[in-house]
Amino acid sequence: MDLKSKIRIINDFPKPGISFKDITTLLQDGEAYKYAIDTMTETLKNEKVDLVVGPEARGFLFGVPVAYALSAGFVPVRKPGKLPCDTISMEYALEYGVDSLEIHKDAIKKGQRVAIVDDLLATGGTIEAVAKLVEELGGEVVSINFAIELKDLKGREKLQGYNIHSLIEYDI
Repeated sequence: MDLKSKIRIINDFPKPGISFKDITTLLQDGEAYKYAIDTMTETLKNEKVDLVVGPEARGFLFGVPVAYALSAGFVPVRKPGKLPCDTISMEYALEYGVDSLEIHKDAIKKGQRVAIVDDLLATGGTIEAVAKLVEELGGEVVSINFAIELKDLKGREKLQGYNIHSLIEYDI
């Protein structure tokens, strides 16, 4: 299936010069969404994944159904102040400034095999922070999976050493 044809491109959003890749059109197409989830799951089926970790919020849209299909647990990574129990946090660089993400301290046990699933790989900063959180808790990142990869932003370079899969690639 040509998943790229299911992505709506919105030029100059959220600011001039940006070519936004809108996944809502893929999500609205039940057959395409199922194919995307099935393909991600197929990539992971031999990895013996204990947990799927997804960053807020679009990582939930792909991570939860992948976790379900793998009979694995799901762990959300969220913005500060959104998780109710004790957390650890990781700061990461943005284009202008820094942001941070949090995960529950008890979300991952030492040695658990973890797949990270998100919608988009751009510069890699967010997912690098997620991977560091997983590893700080003792988890082993066995794969990082994306629906979309913006190749020209070179996010893979920041994630060297990880097993990375993308369903759709764009040169921007």
